Amino acid sequence: MTILIKILQFVMSLSILVVIHELGHFTLAKIFKTRVEKFYLFFDPWFSLFKYKRGETEYGIGWLPLGGYVKISGMIDESMDKEQMKLPPQPYEFRSKTSWQRLLIMTGGVIFNFISAMLIFIFVLFAWGETYLPTSNVKYGIVTDSVGYAIGLRNGDKILSVDNHKVENFHEITSDIVLNNRKTIQVERDGAVRNIEIPKEYVPKMLKGKGQIDSRVPFGPFVIESFGKKSAARTAGVLINDQLIGIDDKKFTYYDEFQKYLFDNKEHPVILNLFRKGENLNISVTPDTLGALGIGRSVSLSQIFELKTIRYGLLQSVPAGIDKGIKTITDYLKQFKLIFSKHAKGYESLGGFITIGSIFPGVWDWQRFWDLTAFLSIILAVMNILPIPALDGGHVLFLLFEVVTGKKPSDKFLEYAQIAGMILLLALLLYANGNDVLRLIRK
Repeated sequence: MTILIKILQFVMSLSILVVIHELGHFTLAKIFKTRVEKFYLFFDPWFSLFKYKRGETEYGIGWLPLGGYVKISGMIDESMDKEQMKLPPQPYEFRSKTSWQRLLIMTGGVIFNFISAMLIFIFVLFAWGETYLPTSNVKYGIVTDSVGYAIGLRNGDKILSVDNHKVENFHEITSDIVLNNRKTIQVERDGAVRNIEIPKEYVPKMLKGKGQIDSRVPFGPFVIESFGKKSAARTAGVLINDQLIGIDDKKFTYYDEFQKYLFDNKEHPVILNLFRKGENLNISVTPDTLGALGIGRSVSLSQIFELKTIRYGLLQSVPAGIDKGIKTITDYLKQFKLIFSKHAKGYESLGGFITIGSIFPGVWDWQRFWDLTAFLSIILAVMNILPIPALDGGHVLFLLFEVVTGKKPSDKFLEYAQIAGMILLLALLLYANGNDVLRLIRK
C-alpha cells in the first residue's frame, strides 16, 4: 500500500507539471496566432489512450509516461514531421513567426513551471505555514555513521554552527555543507567547543547517503507497532504492542545505542526483554546479517523535540513564497553543478523514476505533496532549459544563434540535431534509471 501511494503521488504530480509546462507553450503559441495541432499528456507512439479534437487542436493522453508535448505547426519537434517542413511556410506556422516570438513560445513551458512553483509555495505557506526543527532544539545532539566518525563527529555532539555561521533549520545542515562547500563544523561535546574540519572526500560520500547528520533520539518508550516482511522477531513470538525494554538485560538510553548493539551481535542469538499486558517476558531472537530484528515503531519529531512553526497571512505568504522559490532554484542549480564536478562525482548519485518517486511519503500528505510538486516543477524547468537539442533549451540555443548572426539554421540541421538530442536524452534516461536498479540490487 505504501508503494502504491508513492506511485500515485508521483504520477499525479508529474501529470500536473507536464500539463502546466505544455500549457505554457500552448498559451504563447496562441497569443502569437500559431497553430497547435496536438496537446498531449504523455507520449502516444502508435496509439493514444484518449483523444478528442476541438477546433484545430487534438487533445489527448498517451500511453508512454515520459512527459508530454504540444505539436506546433511548422516546427521540428518530437513528432519529426518532415513532410510538413517540405511545404511552403504558412502564416500560422511557427517558422513564419519572428525570432523573438519563437523564443517566447519555446520558453513558455519553462516560464509557466517557474511561475507555478512560486504560486504553489505561496499557497503552501498560506495554508500550512512553515514547520521545522531549530538546530538549538536538538537537545540530545546528533547521530552519524562511520563516515561521520572518520572526520571527527561523535554521536551526542551538539552542532553550534557551520563555518561559524548558525544554521537555523537543523535539516538544512547537510545540504548547506554539500552545496556551499563548507570547511568546518563547530560542535559542543562534554561542555567544550570543538572545531571539526570537513575533508574534500566527505562531500562525495554524503551525496551517496553516507556521513549523514541526523538528530539523536531516545530509545524508549519502544512500543512495537509493525513488522518487516522478513521479521525474526515475529517468527520468535514477539507481538504488536509489546514494549521492548532492553536486550540481554542491557538498558539503552538512545536508539543508536540499541542499533549498534544489534549490529555488533548480528547473526548471534540475543534475549529481548519485553513488557506485555502487565508482565515481563524474555524471547530469544537472532538478528539478521544487517543486525535487524524486523520490528518498527512510529515516533514523530514533534513528540520528541520542540518544533517551530511560522504562520503567514495572505500578504506575507507572497514574498515568503517567492523567496522560498528563489532559494530552491539557487540550491538546485548548485546541486546540478555537482553532477559535473570531478571531485564531488555527483553523476554517480543521479537517479531516475524510482529515486524521484521515493521522495514522496508513504502516506498521503497534501502539504508534502504540494511542496514536492513545487520542487519538481523547478527541476522540470531547469532540465528543459538545458541547451540540449530536443529540449526547449536546444531550440532556444538555435534561436539565439539566429538572433545574433542573422542566419537561421537549416531545417535539415534542425532535424539531425533533434535526432541527436533524443538519442542523448534516451542515454541519460537509461543511465539514471540504471543507477536506480543498481542501488536496489546492492541493498
